[in-house]
Order: sequence, then structure tokens, then C-alpha cells
Amino acid sequence: MANIGVFVGSVFGGAEEVAEEIVSELKANGHQAELFVEPNLDDFLAYRDDVALVVTSTTGQGEIPENLLPLFTALNDQFPLMPALNYGVIAMGDSSYGEDRYCGGGRQFDALLQELQAKPVTARLDIDACVNFDATEAALPWLKTFMKQVS
Repeated sequence: MANIGVFVGSVFGGAEEVAEEIVSELKANGHQAELFVEPNLDDFLAYRDDVALVVTSTTGQGEIPENLLPLFTALNDQFPLMPALNYGVIAMGDSSYGEDRYCGGGRQFDALLQELQAKPVTARLDIDACVNFDATEAALPWLKTFMKQVS
């Protein structure tokens, strides 16, 4: 089973709720999982040979939430190549804000991790608040595929 760090970026708590449910599901399926609500670079680098899952909402004009931004900035500034890292991204957003802003937090994280040579386990999941009123309900089927890939 995999050792998975779950890194959450949340503004009003929705992404954190999804991440908490994901950690419960991962553990129930035999994986080791730890939730990071105020993640820093050291937290993230501890998983560079394992699996990282980023669960983030989007704020403002398609930006990364304040609690996840320091990690994103540190990764971008220090640019530690992580070819052994397998990762997944669950991006939450609202398509009514426009396509260039929709799920921007997750899209930015996904792009940066690819630049750092990390390997996506499966395609990023974009959850639209206009369509999916319960983001957890949308995330759990994706999580099953993710878990199969990291087992």
C-alpha cells in the first residue's frame, strides 16, 4: 500500500472537508495517509519518494488559497526536481467565473508538479461547484481509480 500526503488548500472549508473524507477512504483501504492543512516545503518533500495528493479550491481570479500558497511559492522558488514523486490533483472551482479562472488553483499546482518532473497518477479531477453541489460525491469515484494506480 502507498504512503500518501494529502495537501489541502481551502478558503471556506469545502476542500478541507473533501480532503478529510479522502484521508478516511485511503486509510480504510489500507493506505497510510496524512492530511496537511497548513503545509510547508518540508512536509511536501517528505513525500518526494511516495505519493502526494493536492486537494485545492480556487480563490479570487483563479488563484491558490492562502493556506497553500506558501508551499506553492516555495516549490516554485526552490524548484526541487522530484522524478520519483507520484501525485494527483483534485481542483475545485466554479465555472461561472470563466474558463481562464476555473479550477485555477489546481491547474497551477498540476502544471508546477509536472515541471518538477513528478508523475501524475491519473488525470487531474476538476470539480465544478455549478454542477457538483457535493464535491465529495464527485471526488470519491476518481479516488477509486487513484488508489488502484498507487497500490
